[in-house]
Amino acid sequence: MNCYNLYKLLKEELGNGSNDLVTRQSGQAVRGRIERDLAQEKGGVIVALDFSRIGIIDYSCADEIVAKLVSRLLSSEYGDKYLTLTGLNENQKENIEVALERKDLAVMGEMRDGKHILLGSLNKYLKETLTLILKKGKISAKDLSETLKLESNTSGTRLLNLHKKRLVKRTDEMMAGGKVWVYEKI
Repeated sequence: MNCYNLYKLLKEELGNGSNDLVTRQSGQAVRGRIERDLAQEKGGVIVALDFSRIGIIDYSCADEIVAKLVSRLLSSEYGDKYLTLTGLNENQKENIEVALERKDLAVMGEMRDGKHILLGSLNKYLKETLTLILKKGKISAKDLSETLKLESNTSGTRLLNLHKKRLVKRTDEMMAGGKVWVYEKI
């Protein structure tokens, strides 16, 4: 996992001495920097945006940075990469969540106390599946089918949808009978 210190990027891009992410223009500048750095990352990487040294993030900045990054990630503009947010406080979580929900997006996050959370919108079936993956660490479609008593095509669809939303990472592993997709938490 590669960690992007948002405080450091804010200082480098705006040089204004503030630790707050406010205004759409500030968000555009910081997102532009993140996108340039993201373009240099190899495929399959998990990038963590670290909010631990950030004070507040307002809605417009949350929309510019987080919602647009997630949206572009889902449209494959950055290739096979994953995003998570770390070091969040309650106020940051709230504004980021509103920005994501308004666009029907979701991203994984970690609060400053270490609690892992889902921010944004996700239907209850995918939430149920994601919760199981977070608990187990990783799961195959067959394991999901057996655990939740689902048809195999239903479990495969759920896992694929979580992967398309970049909420879980997908790898192939050799198991009895050949290669299978395994979905793991990020």
